[in-house]
Amino acid sequence: MKTFEVAVIGGGLAGMIAAIALARGGRDVALVAPLAPKEDRRTTALMDQSIRFLDRLTLWEKLRPATAPLTSMRIVDGTDRLLRAPTTTFRAADVGLNAFGYNFPNKALTDILEAAISGEGNITRFSDMAESIEISSDTVSITLAGGETLSADFAVGADGRGSKLRETSGIGVRNWSYPQSAMVLNFAHSLPHQNISTEFHTKHGPFTQVPLPGGRSSLVWVQDPAEAASRAELPLAELGAIVEARMQSMLGKVDVEEGVQVWPLSGMMAHRFGKGRIALIGEAAHVFPPIGAQGLNLSLRDIMALADILCDRAELPVPADAGDSFDRRRRADIMTRTASVDLLNRSLLSDFLPVQMLRAAGLHILSAIPPLRNIVMREGIEPGRGFRDIPDALREKLKRKKA
Repeated sequence: MKTFEVAVIGGGLAGMIAAIALARGGRDVALVAPLAPKEDRRTTALMDQSIRFLDRLTLWEKLRPATAPLTSMRIVDGTDRLLRAPTTTFRAADVGLNAFGYNFPNKALTDILEAAISGEGNITRFSDMAESIEISSDTVSITLAGGETLSADFAVGADGRGSKLRETSGIGVRNWSYPQSAMVLNFAHSLPHQNISTEFHTKHGPFTQVPLPGGRSSLVWVQDPAEAASRAELPLAELGAIVEARMQSMLGKVDVEEGVQVWPLSGMMAHRFGKGRIALIGEAAHVFPPIGAQGLNLSLRDIMALADILCDRAELPVPADAGDSFDRRRRADIMTRTASVDLLNRSLLSDFLPVQMLRAAGLHILSAIPPLRNIVMREGIEPGRGFRDIPDALREKLKRKKA
């Protein structure tokens, strides 16, 4: 039986980044992950904190040429309700950044991660699925589909929503669903996007355009499931005309590319994110709608916390309660982000007048009070950062008053 310090189960973006981070942190890592069976046409926006983490892993410079910076984010109320919010623009320069983050095709990052893993001496790749898992107080044993068995001092579940590691450990989940589907596509356009991402709030959910390199953008369009299914069957030219109209032609003529996908929207959160000798990251721990560019950014914060716990003293054995430490560390961030995305999404669906008033009033306040808007921007980029900056902002305001 082959033995390792850490076994990472799952080969999506979160699983591969976790394996690299833990290996470069000094741990001997087994990555249990078949190669991806098909090309991923989706895109991902990573915020500044996540980009800095990729930079520490020496991955960012390789990814940068395939990315487009997000220098501004614009929110437009696209509803026809009586109470409508003002258009609000958030600019990275207002919080001292060149960009809030960067958007890129998932395939570009996948290729970079695969190359990094193949060249990483501390990672052993197993291309078979995990068939069965046994967890004890001392070790985690994994039997692969091909019959091979390996053991590890600690296991990381990055094996998605149906996580075998989570199920084996007896950790339950809470599931919920939304009366919505997300249409995901990429499109070319005749006018430059100027590195601005625009999110239209509609009665069925957000319609979010995010820049890609060149004259291209990605789109996540949350809509009624029946309408999404119907539109997905349209000729691309006809769908492009609908997208252009929804965007008020702000990017000119739209040409939708092949590979339109529709996903039903739902959410999931594990009752725990780790215990004993296991931890759950990414969609093994939390799933929520593709709103506000939170999904992979939240997963990378999982990985940052896990690397801190497991690699702080990499010369020592992995602590038997490392999973419990991880659960305590991640609980507040995961629950807060999940609740905020859920609240935003449900506020768009609600026809209850007081809810509409609160949403509109919130955007009015952010539009009218720049210091508050800046705090919200910093908090969106890095949890805790905005609140840490409040004392400095108050001191600066008092200085200006005295002057």
